[in-house]
Amino acid sequence: MADTQFDLIIIGSGPGGYVAAIRAGQLGLKTAIVEREHLGGICLNWGCIPTKALLRSSEIFHLLHRLNEFGFSADNIKFDLAKIVDRSRKVASQLSNGVKFLMKKRKITVIDGEAKLTAKNKIAVTGKGAGEYAAKNIIIATGARARALPGMEPDGKLIWTYKEAMIPPAMPKSLLVIGSGAIGIEFASFYRTLGCDVTVVEVMDRVLPVEDEEISAFALKAFTKQGMKILTGATVEKLTKGADNVTASIKTKDGKTQSITADRAILAVGITGNIENIGLEATGVKTDRGHIVINEWSETNVAGLYAIGDVAGPPWLAHKAMHEGVVCVERIAGVKGLHPLDVTKVPGCTYCWPQVASVGLTEAKAKAAGRELKIGRFPYIGNGKAIALGETEGLIKTIFDAKTGELLGAHMIGAEVTELIQGYTIAKNLESTEAELMHTIFPHPTLSETMHEAVLDAYGKVMHV
Repeated sequence: MADTQFDLIIIGSGPGGYVAAIRAGQLGLKTAIVEREHLGGICLNWGCIPTKALLRSSEIFHLLHRLNEFGFSADNIKFDLAKIVDRSRKVASQLSNGVKFLMKKRKITVIDGEAKLTAKNKIAVTGKGAGEYAAKNIIIATGARARALPGMEPDGKLIWTYKEAMIPPAMPKSLLVIGSGAIGIEFASFYRTLGCDVTVVEVMDRVLPVEDEEISAFALKAFTKQGMKILTGATVEKLTKGADNVTASIKTKDGKTQSITADRAILAVGITGNIENIGLEATGVKTDRGHIVINEWSETNVAGLYAIGDVAGPPWLAHKAMHEGVVCVERIAGVKGLHPLDVTKVPGCTYCWPQVASVGLTEAKAKAAGRELKIGRFPYIGNGKAIALGETEGLIKTIFDAKTGELLGAHMIGAEVTELIQGYTIAKNLESTEAELMHTIFPHPTLSETMHEAVLDAYGKVMHV
């Protein structure tokens, strides 16, 4: 008979859930994880990982069109969309199987099915692993789904969510992207690079609205140069479906209304937590505007019940969910010396072209907090490695507290900044000051030197501009 009693049950196997399970296994907790679809959740199967595979293909296509610049030539450069999509699905499958291996290695019981809380320490599962299970502690890691706009619900054919956008049966000639956050801009970048006519509509006054205003402005210029049409301060008031296209009625920032017809539309207007049909009502767990309310330790208002990742609210990032999962499990296990999650130390990355990455406060938020600032900037055009790579479009911006030298924020746009941002994240975590960063030796020639120069610039010591 299957074991039904555990120290910990985790509902959902996305980045937060499966990493929490691994840490629980390491700490000797008898652990089970319940998953209704595929191990790895949305991020691994339909989000972070397969989208990066798609973007890698578009990046290669972009480089192929620059062959002459690097001393090469080729004729009849074209792409096979089916193969591009197939590769991204294989990447996702490989990683999902990897999670399965890790669960087995850590002796985690994997229960296939859909879980519902019946009490604060009990769940009922329907599906392959049907049955009732109990645990001293339960972590809810059910993730989130794409938010829909009233009257503009996705139909999977003409109006897409991220899922349909990852597996297009054919390349649309034109595309309307509603929302210019990370998800919207990544898809806009992928489709535009492969030749699609892309229009992005953003209700806020700038693209990538969570980023520093200076980075948003730089991104707007880059996207426009690539041929994207960007409408900011605009609202899609209506979507009308045709036989094989969609017409949007858009109210622009000047109060006028214009119509845009595109083959397909992608809704990328945020996400909402998967809090329905999981038995929260039976336990009295508090929710607020589509997510579960937690404290700094991921504890809900009900003892023994926890929530991590997207279902627990922003920032909606896989690495935030992973960190939350580890801290939550260590809290349950009684590990000493823990620190709760500090959202100012959570980096954000957007894998468009050029890439965007940031950590900490924007200039506007730092000023709003009453800080006196020292700000440094360094352009990619001043970096030898960027010139050698042919990637001179970029900017690094650093924000320091003028009185203490504390690194308050770092904001980057350019080639590989999603790989570089961890340097500033480590610096923030170690509470580094400008002096320590300036005295750090950065290897030459590397793109990372731009990070050093941006620090130097904040204090009037920049070298290469």
